[in-house]
Amino acid sequence: MNHHFKALEKALDYTFKRSDLITEALTHKSYKKPYNNERLEFLGDAVLDLIVGEYLFTKFPTEDEGVLSKIRASLVNEKGFTKLANSINLGKSLLISPAEENNDGRIKPSLLSNAFEAVIGAIYLESGLEISSKIAIKLIESNYPTIDLNSLSKDFKTTLQELTQADFGETPTYKMVRSFGPDHKKEFEIAIELQNKTISSARGRSKKEAQQKAAEIALKTLKGELNE
Repeated sequence: MNHHFKALEKALDYTFKRSDLITEALTHKSYKKPYNNERLEFLGDAVLDLIVGEYLFTKFPTEDEGVLSKIRASLVNEKGFTKLANSINLGKSLLISPAEENNDGRIKPSLLSNAFEAVIGAIYLESGLEISSKIAIKLIESNYPTIDLNSLSKDFKTTLQELTQADFGETPTYKMVRSFGPDHKKEFEIAIELQNKTISSARGRSKKEAQQKAAEIALKTLKGELNE
């Protein structure tokens, strides 16, 4: 068995049965071989969709399809799989060309995410759904201590800050406009200012909720303007 799987086997707590399969899963198309990991990536993508779908279906017995889809979309994507790939140090095991190596290929999200899907595809082919599911869920659970819509939905404040910093060279200011209602049912209104003008405002049951809502509205407004 090739030595560059050893670390990966340890990280996954799994022993590969077919060296040809795992080699294929780790081979990027830049590494001039008659095979690469794109077919296994295609398979792994479908397998992970099913694994995560079943996991969420069981974990959230009362949530509707819309919520389950949103949570799955926040886990099953390039960013999510890159996170899982990094947690098992997958970059070190990739087989890539010297040019890709010089191009920071080992830390590229697209390469890592695709290879992660391919590895799960390989495990599925040689060991079946139950084992590939155990491995994937263990990784997901250890990388996402809380799995629910609130903690997984993108943090709008952070996104807004990144966007305004890039496009305007400054960050937005959050101003408390007012709070209303009795103590046990207080609502807060927060406005966001950018370049001395108010770009959005929103109400929420907590300051944090109002800030996130206002940031979400501001993002839509700004993206609309930037795309015109």
